[in-house]
Amino acid sequence: MDAQCRKENSSEICSNSGDCICGQCVCNKRENPKEVYSGKYCDCDNFKCDRFNGLICGGNGVCKCRVCECFLNFSGSACDCSEDISTCMASNGQLCNGRGTCECGRCKCADPKFHGQKCEMCQTCLGVCAEQRECVQCRAFHKGEKQEGCDTQCAHFNLTMVDSRDKLSQPGQEDALTRCKEKDVDDCWFYYTYSVNSNSEVHVHVVKDPECPSGPEIVPIVAGVVAGIVLIGLALLLIWKLLIMIHDKREFAKFEKEKMNAKWDAVIRNVPLMVKNTPMLIFRD
Repeated sequence: MDAQCRKENSSEICSNSGDCICGQCVCNKRENPKEVYSGKYCDCDNFKCDRFNGLICGGNGVCKCRVCECFLNFSGSACDCSEDISTCMASNGQLCNGRGTCECGRCKCADPKFHGQKCEMCQTCLGVCAEQRECVQCRAFHKGEKQEGCDTQCAHFNLTMVDSRDKLSQPGQEDALTRCKEKDVDDCWFYYTYSVNSNSEVHVHVVKDPECPSGPEIVPIVAGVVAGIVLIGLALLLIWKLLIMIHDKREFAKFEKEKMNAKWDAVIRNVPLMVKNTPMLIFRD
């Protein structure tokens, strides 16, 4: 009689999940009345299917004879794959922003440098800091162009304020980390890091005190101007004095030369008179 309760090429009676009574398997009862064995040889059940998120068939199907039968728009051994592509549609109407495919309700980006729920982010592309500047500014400092709609337009990241730049996340501490330095509406510099973890969660760490340019120092500027004017005046005075000295030297030399020439002219004019007035001596033998 037991042979009728065994599957072909099996030594187990009623798959070890029941008793053979009068050549027929009578399946065991479970403590949970919703969990049942079934089948001619008690080889089927509705509770040994694959699980997803702790639920049999992910809550998206029913377990029949240890195999999940998924509801509409779900697939996979645990019905864990959604075939609904609406979660992959970007605001521009493109699937995954045209940068990937929708698999199980999530975007799989074709280019590894893109990531995010809809392949909308690129940490290594130029302009990431500039793109996030307004949202970071309104969330961290409550100012900027997006201040009024900040709660709705800039709710896509988790914000953490830090005391100084030393407290910002360092390369290796966060996945896909970008360090940013941007100017706010007051022309002050603010620093932050932008990172995305393996779950596509965005984290932004911002230094709480922006660096604002200090006003010009009036006293040093005035003192510098005055000192410059004085130095220029002294330089011009020295140049004028030097030119005067050179001119005087030249004039004095010219005067001395003319004086000497006048003296020699007088000597030459007096020579004939001296000769005329000198008596001639005649010596006789």
